[in-house]
Amino acid sequence: MHKKLTLVNQIDEISKLEEFVGDICEQAGIDMSVAMSLNLALEEAVTNVILYAYPEGQTGKVDIVAEFTGQQLKFVITDTGQPFDPTAQADADVTLSIEERPIGGLGIFLVRQIMDTVAYQRLNGVNQLTLLKMM
Repeated sequence: MHKKLTLVNQIDEISKLEEFVGDICEQAGIDMSVAMSLNLALEEAVTNVILYAYPEGQTGKVDIVAEFTGQQLKFVITDTGQPFDPTAQADADVTLSIEERPIGGLGIFLVRQIMDTVAYQRLNGVNQLTLLKMM
């Protein structure tokens, strides 16, 4: 199975992502609890692109390609926004209290906890974040 979704960098577009992930999981026969976790991971990653990849006021797009092989589900998120490698960020210290914890970092922490592999590369001006879940 191979599916693609293209969003513009507006936060109300994120609602389209839930349906996209849900359809893929339903077609692949993926358990609802796993589907909800996958949706959370994708939502965190795509929301970061929508909010931060492009300068304020600049319209950009986010492409999400999903491939299911039976053994693994792979999502590739691409954008032409500012270079940013979320995999280079340190894990959030979840042992700190909310007051002590710096703002940010929990999204990529959640993505790392949910997905089996999280990889980033920038090729020819394109950010590419690959999220892999073994089934």
